[in-house]
Amino acid sequence: MTTTTLAVLVPLLPFLGAAAGLLLGRTAPGFVRPLAVLPTLASLVLAAVVAVRQGGDAAVDAATELTPTGSVPIELALYIDGFAALVAVLVGLVAVCVQIYSTAYLRDDPRYPSYAALVSLFTSAMFLVVYSGDLIVLLVGWEVMGICSYFLVGHYWETPEARAASIKAFLVTKLGDVPFLLGLFALATDAGSFRITKVLGAVAHDGLDHPTLIALLLLAGVAGKSAQFPLHTWLPDAMAGPTPVSALIHAATMVAAGVYFVARLLPVFEASQAAMVVLAVMAAVTMAGSGVAALAQDDIKRVLAYSTIGQLGYMTGALAVGDRGAAVFHLLSHGAFKALLFLAAGVIIHAAGTNSLAAMSRMSHLRDRVPDAFWTMTVALLALAAIPPFSGFFSKESVLGAAEHASTGHSEYAPAAAGWIVLVTGLLTALLTAAYAARLWLLAFNGRGAEAPDHGREPLPMTAVLWVLAAPSLAVGGFAYRTLPDWFDGGDLAPTLTTSVLGTGLAVAGVLVVGAAWRHTIAQAARVPMGAVAAHPEGDAATVEAEAIATHTPAYGDVAAASDPADPGRLLLGPLHRHAAAGFHLDAVYRALFVRPVQAGASLVRFLDREVVDTYVSGAGTLPRWLGTAVRRAQTGNVQTYVSALLAGAVVLVVAAVLVATGA
Repeated sequence: MTTTTLAVLVPLLPFLGAAAGLLLGRTAPGFVRPLAVLPTLASLVLAAVVAVRQGGDAAVDAATELTPTGSVPIELALYIDGFAALVAVLVGLVAVCVQIYSTAYLRDDPRYPSYAALVSLFTSAMFLVVYSGDLIVLLVGWEVMGICSYFLVGHYWETPEARAASIKAFLVTKLGDVPFLLGLFALATDAGSFRITKVLGAVAHDGLDHPTLIALLLLAGVAGKSAQFPLHTWLPDAMAGPTPVSALIHAATMVAAGVYFVARLLPVFEASQAAMVVLAVMAAVTMAGSGVAALAQDDIKRVLAYSTIGQLGYMTGALAVGDRGAAVFHLLSHGAFKALLFLAAGVIIHAAGTNSLAAMSRMSHLRDRVPDAFWTMTVALLALAAIPPFSGFFSKESVLGAAEHASTGHSEYAPAAAGWIVLVTGLLTALLTAAYAARLWLLAFNGRGAEAPDHGREPLPMTAVLWVLAAPSLAVGGFAYRTLPDWFDGGDLAPTLTTSVLGTGLAVAGVLVVGAAWRHTIAQAARVPMGAVAAHPEGDAATVEAEAIATHTPAYGDVAAASDPADPGRLLLGPLHRHAAAGFHLDAVYRALFVRPVQAGASLVRFLDREVVDTYVSGAGTLPRWLGTAVRRAQTGNVQTYVSALLAGAVVLVVAAVLVATGA
């Protein structure tokens, strides 16, 4: 079987699995779990075979015209280079882990068949984005992911939080997709094709007439899809969905799509120095702001959500300095340990008997009760904090090394200003990342919250997946930075001495500062009395999570305060804590600038429609209605009345005729 045929089957199999799962979900529920896992597993195997065959050599490039358009053609095209081959393997790995994990996590959920089908469709759409060689076909996968995220984030649609989060995610990403679509049309118009190879060829020959406008329009869509400032606000709220969905969105689909798109079309952005600076500033604000916000969150999943935003900022920062190899290296590394973090958080949610809402301040004695989650999450947090020799160290250092290289003016495409912006902010974010990672570890596994009832050992499908993902989080970085250049552009991904020392030193400093703050707050918190503990009924993890979202309260216990007084984040941030916990009130700004004016405009239109337009319409019908009433009253049905009226009329006409004749 040819590589092209195998590549076509990779997105097709999960799509067919999704369709079959929806059709058989009610009539043959026993087939739902196999249809969720097996097609995705087969796609992972095929993606791995495609990657081995591609081997980092010449790209697999095949196309057939999809439909005649009369102008710019739309083609069903594949373009699989080293970047696409490896990203597809990541997507398949995370999707398989999420599907296996979900069989236990949502085992009692009545909507599991539709959930599993949507996860498969989500996976298929991301495969389509990764392998597509035509921008319109890529756009199809891009938009299918948007609608899948809407349904999956709103899975617990009975709760107002889930409904609001799904609508917000859909609208904010659509806000970016409108200029993104315009940018695609403008790009195809300048290049004369939607085909990615032809677009890149046009860029190489200076064939773009409006590179800055096109790049900025495309960046709006990337900011929405990959949750970059200022369109990042949907991602923390999306944590209202099931935890496995969060793992899928954050690690391998949706948010990774924007970064991958820029990496694939990086020459388009490099054609505009202004666009590269804008990309660097966007990355810098995203990294620093999300790091501070993560340090203030009490919700374990919201900490991880802001962490994802910041790590995506690293990736866009690498792209801003013209190094897509470093960006995709960090995308691959981050995908493994972030999926592990979210799935471990799901185990913790079940063990703690609480949802992520205010969870960390209410967790206690979990280290010994969930040893699998403890050890694997520790590995993932060390990778997130970029502590050597974990994978996050090597991928993050490749980004900082690329920024350092660009800051010296040695980059052919990125201005030195972009390099300095990314380098300085990246080092600051290394400090913040290690700080909130250490805080999460301390609060989750060493907290002093109310003791939850022990639900017993977690299901094997959930814990086994954690160890599968722990392997790449622990070991992939050490050899990946040596082998990946052969799959990418050949650029050096090895850590540099300067950034390694600075980055690691700042990360260690962040851990030590949080540890010192923790010990200080523990001494103070020892004097705070804890509340009584109440048992939570037995239930699977998804049920516990849904109930806690619905009640807006912890699923167990009564604690002394909404936030643990032994929170080092509150001590370190001081007065800034309240603002950081609220995401620096960006939602309130959007509400004032956009939501309220739109609502006011809608109210005005409704008033004009009701009081003005309806009044004229009603008035236009009043006169005919009066005339009709008069005529209706004349129609009595009495023949004598009609004859009398006829005679009276005749007399009037005779009199009038006589008068006229006399006057003449």
